[in-house]
Amino acid sequence: MFIDVHCHLDNTTYGDVGELIKKCADSGVERIITVGFDLPSSHLAQELAEKYDGVYFTAGFHPTELKKYRDGDLKEIAELCAHKKCVALGEIGLDYHYPDTDKELQTRVFLAQLQLADSLKMPVQIHSRDCAEDMLTLLKDNARLLRNGALMHCYSHSTEMAEEFLKLGMYFSFGGASTWKGSKKAKRTIAMLPFSHILTETDSPYMPPASVYGTFPNTPLAIPEIARSIADIKGVTVEEAEKCVEENARALFKKLG
Repeated sequence: MFIDVHCHLDNTTYGDVGELIKKCADSGVERIITVGFDLPSSHLAQELAEKYDGVYFTAGFHPTELKKYRDGDLKEIAELCAHKKCVALGEIGLDYHYPDTDKELQTRVFLAQLQLADSLKMPVQIHSRDCAEDMLTLLKDNARLLRNGALMHCYSHSTEMAEEFLKLGMYFSFGGASTWKGSKKAKRTIAMLPFSHILTETDSPYMPPASVYGTFPNTPLAIPEIARSIADIKGVTVEEAEKCVEENARALFKKLG
């Protein structure tokens, strides 16, 4: 069984979502986690998970979506997290990519969501872009809030930083970008990490793998190619990689059926 631990399904980008999910199942991608980034997307993720057997979801506020954030929204996130098919709180984190970044607000809401996840005994899916030092410092200072598990989704920082995040017990997921010829940093990081902490994702509809580079939308159908690339780097068969990723996903996401 292949698994996409992080994508963004919706009812417009992909055409017939039901047909896509059927194609994924036929290709061995039997579990898909669709990820919320604000309240509307988190509610949509819940609706899709309720509609399709192999789909699970997360709920949370992405750091670049905080202009929509209002006091009291985390109560609604907590209610979504109580759903039997909500496997994590996310995606949450820090993103310093844009010039108008409100770092104080991002930090405050990120910490509030980490605290909420801890109180709910939920793992978290973390978004981290252009903020490696601050992210590492914040997580080290709040390591107690990671005791239910944490995923660095679409990991893009250095291999050296990955070693530090690994000390906190974190998992790492890699998507289509890790298959690109020029993605030497991602390949080095995959080679360094123990397979027990590696997961596969697509971040669909973004970041297609090498074989369909430049196309849109990317879909969870890319997972077998991503798994093959990781297997090659680790020197194992695709079947061995597939089995290990499934075990890792079940270890991290306890509500995954």
